[in-house]
Amino acid sequence: MDFDIEDYKRRTGRLRWDDLDLDRFRSTPLPPAALRCVRYMHDVEYHTVCYLRDLLVSPAHSDPEITSFLSFWVFEEFWHGEALAAVLAAHGEPAGQSRVASMRRRLGWRERVRPLTMMFGSALAGEDFVAVHMTWGAINEWTTQAGYSQLARQAGHPVFSELLRRIMRQEGRHIDFYAYQATRRLAATPRARRLTRLALTRLWSPVGSGVMPAAETAHLARYLMSGPDGLATARRIDRRVDRLPGLAGLRLLERSVTGLAAS
Repeated sequence: MDFDIEDYKRRTGRLRWDDLDLDRFRSTPLPPAALRCVRYMHDVEYHTVCYLRDLLVSPAHSDPEITSFLSFWVFEEFWHGEALAAVLAAHGEPAGQSRVASMRRRLGWRERVRPLTMMFGSALAGEDFVAVHMTWGAINEWTTQAGYSQLARQAGHPVFSELLRRIMRQEGRHIDFYAYQATRRLAATPRARRLTRLALTRLWSPVGSGVMPAAETAHLARYLMSGPDGLATARRIDRRVDRLPGLAGLRLLERSVTGLAAS
């Protein structure tokens, strides 16, 4: 199915939560393990603009449909971060700019050299590098949406569940774009399929793991993806990856979740 970028542009917008009673978190807070996941997701959502920076030093910047989508994608993801910041603030925790500034200082030189690495890699790979990025994006969006769903189920908080439902609805449109682009670009050339499969096999890790401490990523995997229900969710995402051209049998999520949950 094609992705209608004009329809997406009409439907995109700031996430709204003004009507939700966030004061309920003061009397009925989230469980500590769930709140720890919120901190992780808060930091990663705010970091989306840095992922955009990395995409724009690749050949993706010359495709007007991709750049149109990314302009709205980063806007929506920013408001996801703001919504999660409001949840943290309702629990009396640091959130927003002060927390993000601290995270970016912690990343140090790794974050400064990342655009150069992306530029060099994309220059070598050429146009097929976009297939890698679009596939990577699809997997990360599938994982993010599933993580929010699992978090809502685990936390069992009505106000929080409604907020996450609204976030997931927007994430669903992001999935549609990335999956459409990945399918089209992987189908186009054998080289795109080989390059993407190699990159995923050697380099892919769960969303946020490149910027968050390993202990926090492991907690997220254990809390959201361990047990029969979590493993079934990971396998469902792997089946979606299997349906992308040339990517059957990778088992990225199952292997990653199993390894992290055991750490």
